[in-house]
Amino acid sequence: MDRRGKVAGRNHRRRQVPMSRYAEFYRRSIETPEAFWTEESRLIDWHTPPQQILDAGKPPFANWFVGGRTNLCHNAVDRHLATRGDQPALIFVSTETGTEKTFSFKELHVEVQRMAASFIALGVGQGDRVLIYMPMVPEAAFAMLACARIGAIHCVVFGGFASVSLASRIDDATPKLIVSADAGSRGGKVLPYKPLLDEAIRISRHKPASVLLTDRGLAPMDLVEGRDHLAAPLLEAHRDAQVPCTWLDAADISYTIYTSGTTGKPKGVQRDTGGYAVALAASMKHIFDGRAGETYFSTSDIGWVVGHSYIVYGPLIAGMATLMYEGLPTQGLDGQPDGGIWWRLVEKYKVTVMFSAPTAVRVLRKQDPALLKKYDLSSLRALFLAGEPLDEPTGRWIAEGLGVPVIDNYWQTESGWPILTVANGVEATPSKFGSPGIPMYGFNVKILHESTGEELTGAHEKGVVVIEGPTPPGFMQTIWRDDERFLNTYWKTVPGKLVYSTFDWGIRDEDGYFYILGRTDDVINVAGHRLGTREIEECVSGHKGVAEVAVVGVADALKGQVAMAFVVPKDGAALADAAAAHKLEGDIMKRVADQLGALARPSRVRFVGALPKTRSGKLLRRAIQAVCEQRDPGDLTTMDDPAALEQIRQLLAA
Repeated sequence: MDRRGKVAGRNHRRRQVPMSRYAEFYRRSIETPEAFWTEESRLIDWHTPPQQILDAGKPPFANWFVGGRTNLCHNAVDRHLATRGDQPALIFVSTETGTEKTFSFKELHVEVQRMAASFIALGVGQGDRVLIYMPMVPEAAFAMLACARIGAIHCVVFGGFASVSLASRIDDATPKLIVSADAGSRGGKVLPYKPLLDEAIRISRHKPASVLLTDRGLAPMDLVEGRDHLAAPLLEAHRDAQVPCTWLDAADISYTIYTSGTTGKPKGVQRDTGGYAVALAASMKHIFDGRAGETYFSTSDIGWVVGHSYIVYGPLIAGMATLMYEGLPTQGLDGQPDGGIWWRLVEKYKVTVMFSAPTAVRVLRKQDPALLKKYDLSSLRALFLAGEPLDEPTGRWIAEGLGVPVIDNYWQTESGWPILTVANGVEATPSKFGSPGIPMYGFNVKILHESTGEELTGAHEKGVVVIEGPTPPGFMQTIWRDDERFLNTYWKTVPGKLVYSTFDWGIRDEDGYFYILGRTDDVINVAGHRLGTREIEECVSGHKGVAEVAVVGVADALKGQVAMAFVVPKDGAALADAAAAHKLEGDIMKRVADQLGALARPSRVRFVGALPKTRSGKLLRRAIQAVCEQRDPGDLTTMDDPAALEQIRQLLAA
């Protein structure tokens, strides 16, 4: 039995948790999904009502709201114009450039139409792909909404990705247009985007017809004639453009977003239009208790699924203002250190719902605790945290400091919205520190034995967390252009069962609360960012001085996990000479940062004479990880050379 699961269970005394109203709500969603989601579908506008709520005739594919026609941009912007057109819609704050600007729904409507008209002028139409490689600036949100407006498929790539990673996404998405900027900025350091983009296009097989560039005045740009276009003059030429919404079938693709896998090839998670709109509208009501006219503040980035669902689409669909933030949580608008900047913004913009990550809270925990009491936070009803497991000390510290509920939630790029949390919009339900919560409506979550597929129903029985089909609205449709990979990756990993695997170990306590215990595959979670260790290994092994490499995720107090690389060098000098080892480590780290981005760079590269393997040659990554975390590596009877693991143990102890 997993020790952490038992500890988590003992941290809270056993009690019956009153969930009668939510339990009935959840039961209906699982037992009568068509009737349940018919009711939820009324939360959005339809140009043509659905003719069939669910077509699950080809498991595991679930087709929601068949025959219905709608538009994400209409639901996020246009439908609010008559009732709240002058109210704030998008609040942009950049502590990097000292900028604050608010766009009303009417102003947002104008900006999105100008952007949409610019896209059309560049030849973009329904079904075309638009890759967005942008910092956290309003133009990024305008671009996403403009794509939704005209039926183009957006693919947002996080601005921190390096050229090789960006090129792989360009080749997979095959965009007609790429939307980017001269630069982003972090901690006062300018990060030029254009050179990274130019290099990515140079090495990619697919070449976009056009590149549209926002010039922030942060870094010089060399324009490629015939391909590159500055956004400002094009937007000005379409200042008064009126671009109607293109009504899309519910099943039409709204966007793709890439997520790391256990191979070097990124997975393009594909999402629909109608199901996603309904799922977000329902989650804003039932989970986040967001109300029209209020302000929602998510500290994520549009490059991640949280940014798609809960910076851009979700809050706007709910008629809320969404606060878009560029900067660190410890830097003020004047560029000076300010550990209270987020709370200053909560007070100023009367934020009612806030969404962040445990890593950010751990950073803030190092600041003066008085900052939590300095501002008027009376508008704030709850702080939601996701992206990585929330440890109890961090959760308790921020909950006591803010004096509001801190609500953990667990989900994935693939799910689009929370799988496990509590739905206080349905019924006030207590959270438990260490647990993300209970299954959300529509998600039939089970714990299965990884080898037999047997369902584990007892308290604290450890197994793989899975979801039985049909998956709810808003869930991924498939992997972009690869149904077979979708089936084999997610649905065929448990023997004898067609179930979606989250690839996470979990347990359930006596009250039905789930606890997530770590990954079953080779994906690690660094400060909320999912990274494939195999992708990092492929990059490291490409260095001419590397013979073999193993990369593992190691628990970290601040980031949740960090990547650590163990390398067998081709030249033994790195084993004997500290200077040679230092140089090779630096070269490897630079290679990873250049090819995959700084997020993927290992925290350390350690040099060893051999990697621990089984007698059949399989790398013992789990054993390496256990030694790094000072845990018992378990059964090692199949290990070929015990000295290899002992060398790692001694290296770490030195």
